[in-house]
Amino acid sequence: QLQASGGGLVQAGGSLRLSCAASGSINGIKARRWYRQAPGKEREWVAAILPNGSVNYADSVKGRFTISRDSAKKTVYLQMNSLEPEDTAVYFCNLYTVYREYWGQGTQVTVSS
Repeated sequence: QLQASGGGLVQAGGSLRLSCAASGSINGIKARRWYRQAPGKEREWVAAILPNGSVNYADSVKGRFTISRDSAKKTVYLQMNSLEPEDTAVYFCNLYTVYREYWGQGTQVTVSS
């Protein structure tokens, strides 16, 4: 029910925008989040947006990434600026509800130095 897109290859200092579209009827949303997993590392939380519009970021991306949403399209975005090679990872979108969590399939982001 989650479809992530927008990944790709970019040079350091560049930008990408990821999208995560939800389909179907989903109730009880508590947060929509982005995670990432770099090769050989555990999955880590990146950003979250709450139903009231509040946003939170991991320290490693604060000031460079922006999470936003289009409620009408049931889509959440992750605008990534000033990308660094350390941002290279598979990015996963997550939808957290009072009932369960949903995960997208992941989209690869590769930042070359």
